[in-house]
Amino acid sequence: MRESIGISALLIMLGGTVWAADGLPDPVTDGDFAPVNMDEAALGQLLFYDPILSGNREVSCATCHHPKHGTGDGLSLPLGDGGHGLGMDRLADQENLPEQRVPRNAQALFNLGAHEFTRLFHDGRIEEDPTRPGGLRTPLDEEMVAGFDSILSAQTMFPVLSPDEMAGHYSENEVAKAVRLGTLTAEGGAWDLISRRVAGIPAYADRFKDVYGLEAQEIGFTDISNAIAAFMAHEWRSDTSPFDAYLRGEGELSADAMAGMELFYGDAGCASCHSGKFQTDQQFHATGQPQIGPGKGARFETHARDEGRFRVTGDPADLYAFRTPSLRNVELTAPYGHAGAYATLEGFIAAHADPVAALENYDRSQAMLPALEVSDWRIMDDPTEVEAIVEANAMPAVDLSESDIAELVAFLGALTDPVAKSGRMGVPATVPSGLPVAN
Repeated sequence: MRESIGISALLIMLGGTVWAADGLPDPVTDGDFAPVNMDEAALGQLLFYDPILSGNREVSCATCHHPKHGTGDGLSLPLGDGGHGLGMDRLADQENLPEQRVPRNAQALFNLGAHEFTRLFHDGRIEEDPTRPGGLRTPLDEEMVAGFDSILSAQTMFPVLSPDEMAGHYSENEVAKAVRLGTLTAEGGAWDLISRRVAGIPAYADRFKDVYGLEAQEIGFTDISNAIAAFMAHEWRSDTSPFDAYLRGEGELSADAMAGMELFYGDAGCASCHSGKFQTDQQFHATGQPQIGPGKGARFETHARDEGRFRVTGDPADLYAFRTPSLRNVELTAPYGHAGAYATLEGFIAAHADPVAALENYDRSQAMLPALEVSDWRIMDDPTEVEAIVEANAMPAVDLSESDIAELVAFLGALTDPVAKSGRMGVPATVPSGLPVAN
């Protein structure tokens, strides 16, 4: 190993596994995924792209998770309710201004139907837990215990409750009002109100009857979320990239990608966290990321911190730790980091190699933020807050040259799957509500 990188120290500090250059993961197989009912996925496709699920009927799941932007939205922090357009063309509606940006970068949706994804969201606040009723731990605890086909289904229940994502604000619509009052699961609660909207559309009622055998009055939001989860699991399964072909002995990589692979699984130490078939250890690490935007806190809190996994566990060791993202199709999913602080893959890798220096010298022009009159830089403007992120950082500096970074980028490009890039089913031309489809 190259002495300049100091990989032994890196692996000891992160508690990682030493990877030889040939220590590659096994190929992905069908057995890594749950089977998908295609009729259910077809129903889920329509629901995923239908703004009927949002409080003001203007935002769909696809607004922040669109194939055009690698199943994200191309922004550092999303503009949900109160915005129009996609990506950097998304503008705040001057007649219905968002109160704030969505606090975290929109994560990619690739391979979330695989069995190993047992924790979701940047902080893992939804996770499989066999000791809990229903086998899940969620922020709503006993209110969410039954009816979910998977953890991915449970995850889809939450964006529709967020005022800044899909619900809107309490004076604007009945769903947002129910959320504000804390009425979520009961009859007349937010999920029930959305379900009644969907059930009231004959084309949806017919499809739910065909797929689940449900009458219109029996349709619940768990049924909606199960269909959406089936769609996502099928649409963005990603296991036919050049790297997958290489692992199966069915293809070769370019010389630069091969060199990058050797760095990734060898001296650069990337695989100490980005391990396994989907290049993630599914764990949480504090890596000194810049903090942009409103942060993540309870309604009564006024700070702009995002303390990551700590908000879930209360363990100080988890301060500013976030889930290791899978790197499948990563070249499509810019910007990078839990707050989307880095606009390019090269820039993120360079910063990740020396996170303290990168944090202290962060170039704010990298942030992809459509205009909105909010305070995006409260944390970065406060030396005490920045120092707290530095103190929590568990990533030592790694010496990477420009050519190293270029080779790593070439390897990461080999993780791009042309099938998953556009999706298997694609964007529907219309949805049963008749509302506009984001495209």
